Amino acid sequence: MKINRKVVAVVASLGAIAAIAFGATYAIGGSEEKVTGPDSTDAASAAIKAVGGGTVTEVEHQDGDGAGLYEVEVKKDDGSQVEVHLDADFQPLGTAPDDDAGEGPNDDAGEGSGG
Repeated sequence: MKINRKVVAVVASLGAIAAIAFGATYAIGGSEEKVTGPDSTDAASAAIKAVGGGTVTEVEHQDGDGAGLYEVEVKKDDGSQVEVHLDADFQPLGTAPDDDAGEGPNDDAGEGSGG
């Protein structure tokens, strides 16, 4: 049985396109895993205390772009958004501007000190 080269080329091309699409989706969507339950509550409380108030918008397992086990996104009372990095005991290791806060070129959320 002779396989048509065009069919093989099309199938290979579709496989490559699917792999690229999956990779792009993974990169854009990130690999963060949401934290739930008591760990989420403890991480949220620790993060709010660390930045002096605000509202938690997301609690995730650390995605590799900073120190710690937990990454908590907090919208501070002044409107700025920060990521608070916590260790396994919910102790703050540091903060950084929230890299998910703005996607547009004119967005200035997250500028300033990472304090």
